[in-house]
Formats: sequence, structure tokens, C-alpha cells
Amino acid sequence: MMLQALIDEFENEVKSTRRLLQAVPASHIGFKPSPVSWSMGELAQHIATIYYWYVGTLTMDAYDVSADKLERGPADDIHATRDLFEANVEKARAALHSLKEEDLQVQWVMKSGDRTILGPFPRGIVVRSFLFNHIYHHRGEMIVYLRSTGNPVPGLYGPTYEESNFTQAK
Repeated sequence: MMLQALIDEFENEVKSTRRLLQAVPASHIGFKPSPVSWSMGELAQHIATIYYWYVGTLTMDAYDVSADKLERGPADDIHATRDLFEANVEKARAALHSLKEEDLQVQWVMKSGDRTILGPFPRGIVVRSFLFNHIYHHRGEMIVYLRSTGNPVPGLYGPTYEESNFTQAK
């Protein structure tokens, strides 16, 4: 029951993430709101990369991020990032569908070499907190980046300000 709810949420949120990444313009890919922030391209690439982490999270009890090498392509190429996102979604979907309900209770840790970064936690908690909530957090950042550069924000949970004003003007 919990697994099916996670799968349903995943599928719904993939659509929202796709809409958001499609709204990232190549013309503002280098925008950074502060010197210590990622560029818009780096943030988009990070969002696409999180979907890759589903594989290690869902198929390994101890995921060593330092041993996992993902070819990301250049962060200043939004088309490459969108392709990365689509490829990672397919991998994530396959990993999610490979689970059984009881797999959500298995203890999971994230490591970097010998150092534990996250956990141990039941895998189901990790899916919610580390994977889903992590994406939502960075999508929120991307919305701020888009608005800061004067770009329209797509509706993820209903119409946005831009969509509402456009509709009212007609």
C-alpha cells in the first residue's frame, strides 16, 4: 500500500519536474543569485541527478556515493540536462518498480567511502525525505531563479501568478 502511494507520487512529481526543467531558458543558464549559489544550469543538473540516486537508494542497502560515477555532461547545456533527467527518470522508475512493500522497511545508509553521510533509516523514510523532499526543495529554489530572471514559472500544483495574470488578461 505504501509502495503504490510512493510510485503514484513519483509519477505525478516527474511531470512537475519535467515542466520546471522545460521552463529553464538557455539564455539564463549562467545566472547565480549570489556568489556562493549554483548557477541555474548547475541547479537544473542537480535536480536531474537526484533521480539517478533512486537507483542506489532503492537497490543497495549501503549506497556509496563516492564509488558511483554518473556522466552528467556540461551544466551550461540545458538540453543535455533535460536528456539526463529523462534517462535518470527511467532508471529511477525501474528501481522503484523493482521493490516489494517489505523492502521499504530495510535499513539503508548513504556513505562516502568509510564515512556515513545519512542513516541508517528505513528505506521508505529515505525515499520520502532524501529523494522526494530533496527534489521539492531544489525545485523551489529553481522557481526563485526563474522569477529572479523574469522568466515565467510553470504551474506545478495549479496555476502560478504568471498563468493567472495571463488568463485574466484575456
